[in-house]
Amino acid sequence: MRTPFTLLVMLSFGVSAALSARGADDARLKDAELVLTEMAGSFDTGIPRSLLAKARCVVIIPGVKKAALGVGGQYGRGYISCRLDGPSSSTAADPVVASRWSAPGGIRIEGGSVGLQIGGAETDVILLVMNQRGVDRLLTNNFKVGADAAVAAGPVGREATAQTDITMRAEMLAWSRSRGVFAGLSIQGSTLRDDSGENKELYGREIDNREIVTGKIPAPKPTHNLLKVLSKF
Repeated sequence: MRTPFTLLVMLSFGVSAALSARGADDARLKDAELVLTEMAGSFDTGIPRSLLAKARCVVIIPGVKKAALGVGGQYGRGYISCRLDGPSSSTAADPVVASRWSAPGGIRIEGGSVGLQIGGAETDVILLVMNQRGVDRLLTNNFKVGADAAVAAGPVGREATAQTDITMRAEMLAWSRSRGVFAGLSIQGSTLRDDSGENKELYGREIDNREIVTGKIPAPKPTHNLLKVLSKF
């Protein structure tokens, strides 16, 4: 039989674990804000804003790590938000948050090989989904780069904004950055899927990204700053 003290200890441990998990999620959201700001914030050396303006969805995965097991394995957690065709149903009072971008869903990248690393232990990744076909493929929740869609390394800087064959044909464009330097990006063989744990933390229930990015789900408060940053670009 558990004593009141034992039950109190168990309850305290559960609360501490929940707070720790929420703290990690909040830190990841802040990292995603920073990555988007830095990688898209420079006209001369960043992701061309003309491409951001045309993207159907944006995937931001800060700090993709080398896997502890397996050669060339990678692992990372981030967010996806998609452009809405009509007015957002977000109940947020902030007009920037009630934008034309959906509430963000959690997303994982696993396996494959991400970027050149440039000697770094972590690589930031941004993926632009350029058309509805790419969106539909990505939201299958078992999307494998290279096998399921055409993903190309995205151009960098002001001079790269002109339409090229690769940007016009690719369903998705990808960029990576390690130690502040844009790296050549190869995510062939990587799998992108819903992060069900993150979505449960953010929305309080089991929910998949296909439902979240339709715009029917209000953006939870912890995600508002990320949507504000996204709206700038």
